[in-house]
This record gives sequence, structure tokens and C-alpha cells, in this order.
Amino acid sequence: MVTRPFRFSGSTGKQLSGRLEMPVGRVRGWAIFAPCFTCGKDNRAAVHIAELLARQGIGVLRFDFAGLGDSEGDFADSRFSWDVQDLQAAAKALAAEGKAPSLLIGHSLGGAAAIAAAVDLPAIRAVATINAPFDVAHTLHQFDPAALAAIDKQGAADVLLAGRRFRVGRGLIDDLRTQDQGTRIGELHRPLLVMHAPLDDTVGIENATKIYIAARHPKSFVSLDDADHLLSRPHDAERAATMIAAWSAPYLTPPADTPAAQVDAEAEETREGKFQVAISTGDHVFLADEPVGVGGLGSGPSPFDLLSAALAACTTMTLRLYADGKGWPVTRIRTAVGHERQPGDARPDLFNCRIAIEGAIDTEQRTRMMEIAERCPVHRTLEQGSRFTLAEGAPPAPCDPPEAHRKAMDRATEGPATDGAA
Repeated sequence: MVTRPFRFSGSTGKQLSGRLEMPVGRVRGWAIFAPCFTCGKDNRAAVHIAELLARQGIGVLRFDFAGLGDSEGDFADSRFSWDVQDLQAAAKALAAEGKAPSLLIGHSLGGAAAIAAAVDLPAIRAVATINAPFDVAHTLHQFDPAALAAIDKQGAADVLLAGRRFRVGRGLIDDLRTQDQGTRIGELHRPLLVMHAPLDDTVGIENATKIYIAARHPKSFVSLDDADHLLSRPHDAERAATMIAAWSAPYLTPPADTPAAQVDAEAEETREGKFQVAISTGDHVFLADEPVGVGGLGSGPSPFDLLSAALAACTTMTLRLYADGKGWPVTRIRTAVGHERQPGDARPDLFNCRIAIEGAIDTEQRTRMMEIAERCPVHRTLEQGSRFTLAEGAPPAPCDPPEAHRKAMDRATEGPATDGAA
């Protein structure tokens, strides 16, 4: 699972901090997750749901609203209206990277913000809410009446919310009181998934009923059974993510610029540390990095580690293909590769390969397999050298299809009919 930092400018000019969960495998689409009131991008439900959706091919941006977490701003100056605009700013920032979101997901007050933001985001094709209030002013039920009175009188006061103390200004309170969420829901004109826990004692189940009645079709409702408001149990978050992934499938918009011929591999900076990059290859995403000793985070293999790994993997696969083709009783093959530089040599890069072959085969068969190891396609590529093309901005030329490597291994293992003994 690859998560990269994502910072963008919010509606009021504040720098907002987010995390982008990169999708695993084929990209099905992109989404934004709006966390609950006073929650942030690292809230347990936000993290679990984003990671689970990413595993199903849906990239998810989760971020801190202004004044929370790592984002700039003062929570005392926050407004629900500004949070809505920040969601819209997040969608534009993602689109600018070629990852235009088609799905908004909101938890609690974040669900209300998602509905409000979607109205003015034509590219958003669907919205999912989790334990969201129908009336935005419902959030004020979490405030002690004495605290509300103090805010109205003094302009700001300290308030205890979800076990934490926040400075809340009158601007937020007045803004919450003036929202017409019912009209927004009726004018959403997007597919809406309403998920709510019947036993939620923070935002009652009657809110889900009102949202569902106000919404136009297509709309769906899913009961989250005995989950709590924050989906604090991992299996509750997992259930919500699974339902969102299945329900949203018809509405996801994969990247329109995906080339017909995929590249073999792509590396993109995560901006985490000095060297860390996210590698995408086929249906797989993983990290590459440099060791801590040279300024990296040590979060993944280095480029030369990957090169050695490619040689080790290809050698082992080629030998397995050959042994199986001969019907030899080889039980396990292991290839270890080390790389070193010998500057005084005409070809200074030396790959030291050590191959272990387990099984009841004789000396002649082992000798033949060591000869076949030198025919491995990656071995030959490194040994013979390669040519390169470099261009800026242009899409790469079509690469060989995935089956080309298998055919190369087949050719490597072909030999005279007298090879070895079956």
C-alpha cells in the first residue's frame, strides 16, 4: 500500500495537508474522503476506509480541514461553508494531477459537506455518506448549552468536543445555523448512498431517514447495524468500504488518458523524504527508496536492488520453466544476486549470482541448469547492453506485451533434443 503526501491551497488561501492512498492494480477511479467534525485525515475510520478502497483500485484523498491536523489555519475561525469550498478545491487539485475524482465520501458532518460540495462539482458522479446529519445545525447538539451561550455573548469560547478542547468562534455557529441542507439534497441530482448506524447516539438514525426522503433517485440506504458513530471497530469500517466500492462501480470514471499500450513501469515521487518514489507496474504498486545512510528513508528497495532482484527473479523463473519442461524432480530453486562496481574494468558492473537447486538431480543435470541460467532474458539484456530513448512530456512508445517475457524464457530454455535426460 502506497500513501503519498498531498498538499493544496484551500478556498481561503490556507495550505491544506492530505494523504493520497494510491490505488492497487488497475485504477478504477478517484475519490475524496471528508472526515467528521473535528476529525482529521488520520482519523481511524478515514484511514481504514481509504486504504480498503485503494486495495480495490480506488485512489482516495483524505485531508485535514483548515485549523485541524497538519493544515494551516485556526479552528476558531472555521466555517462549514469554507469546508465545502475546500472540498471543491481538493477536487480541482486532484484533477490538475490527472486524477479527477468522480466520487465524494463524507463521514458525519463531512457527509453533509460532501453533498454540499458535489452540487457545484459537475465531474462528481456519486456521493456516499456515513452517519451524516440531515440538518447541519444538528452538530450544535454536541455543544454544551452554556458554551453556546458563551460563544454568542463573547464571540468565542473553549468547547469540549469528542473529548478534546477546541476554541470555537461565533462565525462557525452562525454559519451552521444558516445552512439549507434539505434543499441541497433535493437538488443533488447524483446517485446517493446513505449509510447509517441505527444505534448511533451522536447523529440519530432519523437523520438518515430525512436524507433518504429528501434525495431523488437513484438512492440507496445501508444499515451499519451495531456500529458506533466513529466506526471505531475495524470490521465496521471494512464493511462500509466494501459497500462503497461495490455501489460506486457504475459511477467511477477511470483516467481518460490511459494509453492503449501500457508502459512497463512508472516511478512518481511521493514527496516523502528525499528519494522515495511510488512504482507502478501492471497491477502492482510498491515503494522504492535509498538507504537511510545515504539520505533516504529505507522504505523500499533501491534502484540497484530492484535491478538485482529482476535478475534473480528471471533466473529462477527460467530455471523452473526448464526443469518442469524436462520433468526433472527439482523441488526448489533459489537465486541470490549481488551487485558491485569495479571501476578499473572495461565493463565495471559485476553481478555475482549464486544459485541453489534442491532436488534429486545428477551432476550432468545440474551443469545443464547452470548453463540455462545464463540464457535468462534479463541476464542476456544486461550482458549485451541496451539502447535508450529519452523524451520529456511525450507518452512512451508501446512496450512489449506481458507475454513477450514468457516467450523469451521459452526460447532461452529450448535446446538440442539430446539435452540432458528426462
